[in-house]
Amino acid sequence: MVRLSRAETQERNRAKVLTAARDEFARRGFREAKIDVIAERAELTRGAVYSNFPGKRALYFAVLADLAERAPRPATPPPDPSAADVLAAFARAWIARLPLSTDSDSEEARLARDLLPEILADEHTRRPFAQLTRVDAILLGLALERARPGRRLVRVAEAALTTLHGAAQLAAAAPGFGEPFHLVTACAALLDLGLADDWPAEPPITTPSRPAGQPWDPPAATDLLTGENFRPGDGVVAVLGLHRAAAFEEAVRAGADVTAVLVTSDPGELAPLTRLAFADLRTCLDQAIAPPAHPRLRLVCDATGALAAAAGVTAVSDATETAVRVEAGRIVARAEGFGACHAVAVGSGPGRSSGG
Repeated sequence: MVRLSRAETQERNRAKVLTAARDEFARRGFREAKIDVIAERAELTRGAVYSNFPGKRALYFAVLADLAERAPRPATPPPDPSAADVLAAFARAWIARLPLSTDSDSEEARLARDLLPEILADEHTRRPFAQLTRVDAILLGLALERARPGRRLVRVAEAALTTLHGAAQLAAAAPGFGEPFHLVTACAALLDLGLADDWPAEPPITTPSRPAGQPWDPPAATDLLTGENFRPGDGVVAVLGLHRAAAFEEAVRAGADVTAVLVTSDPGELAPLTRLAFADLRTCLDQAIAPPAHPRLRLVCDATGALAAAAGVTAVSDATETAVRVEAGRIVARAEGFGACHAVAVGSGPGRSSGG
């Protein structure tokens, strides 16, 4: 018998806990699920469960994130879709996952039923989720802008996500009500409403950038938008706590290549919630528009803080906001605080013009 290493044993136990927890949460719901039952199903001790997950809610988020990340990747969407086609396909993929009648409740739907109530029950999860939802809107908006360049479409994406999240809640409370696929037409029509969506030339609060000269030797990371491993290269690296997650758009609007590195003071619970938010979005986006051949935006959940440390951020919190600019494998500028992403992207600071 081959003897497993400590890391291999921990990974095997973690997988067993996730499988057992998925069954228990699907059968009894989050509130009635018992850690002792999950441990028994996994053939482990209660302590072994808690050595992998800090609490029941963290385990619940991890189950949902694992399920979303393992969802089959759909066929490549048609080339050159219009923005209306993208929004309709996105809405169709979202609605297709919902229970459309009282007898069509899938395991995924049963598992996710307690997600929003559990998020809403605690400011610790509610505030990060608000930012993660804003990031979802930015990502959907950027996808729409690829199909209809020339205007910011994040407000359209916000309206679509508001509609679709509402549809999900109604489907859970009253499955079979109405004609859900009418929402596809409604979402596509949002593009023609002329929603005001101006982007300021620079943030109202901007911290200056300053020169730096450190080597850039980051670890490999997983891009949450594609599921692919990569090693961040030149461009802007934005290290953002979950209370400031949406700030990376400042660098995107300045035209930089951006790696947004999301960090948190509670990776055990909030890192899986982060992975879940973007895995669900990616599943729907994959059915709406093909990813760009050379993405200018990467998104990373840095649960260990290793990538943040490579950028010189050794202590992270949910309020962290630090950005560095990497050129030719070296960190050449950095900024901290509100407006850091914009400042580093445009090179503002002593001795440089705001458009440099």
